[in-house]
Formats: sequence, structure tokens, C-alpha cells
Amino acid sequence: MEKTRIAVAGAGYIGLAHMAVAQQSDMCTLSAIVDPSPAAEAIAAKQGVPLYRSLDELFEKDRPDGVILATPNQLHLEHTLTCLQARVPTLLEKPVTPTVAEAEKLAKEVDRTGVKVLIGHHRAHSPIMARAKQLIDEGRLGKLVAVMGSAVFFKPDHYFADAPWRRQPGAGPILLNMIHEVHNLRMLCGDIVAVQAFSSRATRGFPVEDTVSINLRFASGALGSFMLSDTAASARSWEQTSQENKAYPTYPDEDCYVIAGTFGSLSVPTMRMKTYGKAEDRSWWKPFETSVADMTRDDPLKLQIEHFTRVIRGEAEPLVSVRDGLQNLRITEAIAEAANTGSIVDTSPAH
Repeated sequence: MEKTRIAVAGAGYIGLAHMAVAQQSDMCTLSAIVDPSPAAEAIAAKQGVPLYRSLDELFEKDRPDGVILATPNQLHLEHTLTCLQARVPTLLEKPVTPTVAEAEKLAKEVDRTGVKVLIGHHRAHSPIMARAKQLIDEGRLGKLVAVMGSAVFFKPDHYFADAPWRRQPGAGPILLNMIHEVHNLRMLCGDIVAVQAFSSRATRGFPVEDTVSINLRFASGALGSFMLSDTAASARSWEQTSQENKAYPTYPDEDCYVIAGTFGSLSVPTMRMKTYGKAEDRSWWKPFETSVADMTRDDPLKLQIEHFTRVIRGEAEPLVSVRDGLQNLRITEAIAEAANTGSIVDTSPAH
């Protein structure tokens, strides 16, 4: 089978990552780059593909089989609508759009046109996440009761000096980082139907929060607690435990999620399990059977582009739909609202 031709719009950090996996793939190939900036010329030359200044120019001169949109968030709606009009399958980087209202509009257009759109929550393609979900779905933990999660790390001062907007409302770890965690938690534990939160800016003193304590209620009745901070010197984050992004040092003894049920618990990503063998032996006075679940590691971005290729070919449905992306955004915004108002915010999908 001929390789599927995929164009990448946006030659920034994440766009370059998509280009790299496309160039190395056995299933697809990078066919073009779309970016109006002068810096993109050198990138296209290095990649050995043509450069176009707009999606319209791309579709007119060199129509690809699919497009990856790695453009700025504020352009997500406009660019995806252009791809829908051209009936070109699209991988849209998260967040799906900057606002829930825009995401709702996009979801309706995707439903209306029937064009396939995959949202780039790349952790959804992680073999670690797939294995954890399998263990939970098999009932190895019993009925889910609680999840304890963390994304606690330290961003250096130059992170904020290099881009001063990161100090201002509209940035902060809730909107910049938490959306990744929301999708992971929904994937493992089901729909989140309500949130509460406390936020603090006591460490850095910026106008935006640096630390957040979050409570979650799941549709199953399970409850969750999540600690989020970009100013706490800790390794309990996905980047520093999963070993999937080589840009970060990793610590194999650390976990960022613990999921507990009526028969046992699973720590992720070490995959350490503590379970009771028999129903009648469940007691805090009884010892657990301890084990480490087998798993494999692979690059989620590589697996994501392979999945996108199958979506383009009509061999698969998007693992992360626009409506998934909408719900992740809705919950993330609700956490910010709960932190600002002190209220419990309803996030049920029908809400």
C-alpha cells in the first residue's frame, strides 16, 4: 500500500515533532508544510517538502490525504472548518479550541459534514494508559472507589521570562497543563460529573495560580483528588514518571496516579498492584498480594500518527473525538471556575 500523504500546518515545537514521526513512519509520509512565517522556509527545505502559506493554497495545489493542525489555539476553529469544507481528515492538536462555545460549534460541524477529526491528546495512545485501562476494565481492582493524582513539578524562572503571558490570567497550570490530566482520568475512571478546587498564587505571586487542589466526582460514584503545581520541586508528574518524553529526566520509583477499588489498587505508571485474592480475605489486617503488571513502552506520538493514518484510510474511528476534546475543555474550564468561585461546578456531559 502506498504511504498516506499527510501535511503539517504549523512549524512550531509540536509541529516539528509531528513532522519527525511522519518522516519515520512506515504508514505515512510528510507531503507538505503550511506556515506563513519566514522561518518555515528553512524547515521545509530541511524536510524536503513544499511549503504553502495557507491551507487554501495547499488544497488548491497539493491536496494531501490528511492534515495535522499544529497551529496556534486561536486559529483551531478557523483552520478546522477550512479542512472540513475541503473534506480532508484532520488531526487537531489539543485544546480542541480556546473556548467551550467554539468547541461546541466545531462539534456540530463535524457531525454535519461527517469528516473525520482526531483530537491530539497523544497520551490516549500511550501503551501505559492502554494497559492501565485494560486492568481496570477487567475488574482487577473491583468497583472503583477513589483515584489520587498529581502533576507536581517546577517550571524555571526563564519559562515565564521567555513568555510573559504565562504569568497572566489565561495561562497558569489549570489551563496549560490540567487538560492532559483530565483526559487521562476520564480514560481510566470514566466521566467526571462535578469538580471543586482551591487555588493559590502564594509562591510566585503572579496574577495567575501556581498551585491547585482539585476534588472530582465521577459518574460511577468514585471520587478523586488531584494536586497540581508548577512551582513544587517534585517528580510526581506524567512527564517525569512515564519515560515517554525524552526531554524530561524520569524517576522509575515515582507514580502520578493511584486508582483504588474494592479489591485492590493500581499505581501508574509503575503498574504496581496490591490486591486481595479472595473476597472474604479483604481487610486492612490482611496482607495484599503484590505484583507488577507487565506492559510495553512506545512513543505515543508515533502511535497517534499511525492511528490517524488508519482513520484517514477508513480503517478506524478517531480514538479521541471532537466531543471528547470538548468535554476535556469543559472540565478544565470548570476547574478554573470552581477555583475562582469556591463553588461545586457540574460537568456532566449532558450539562
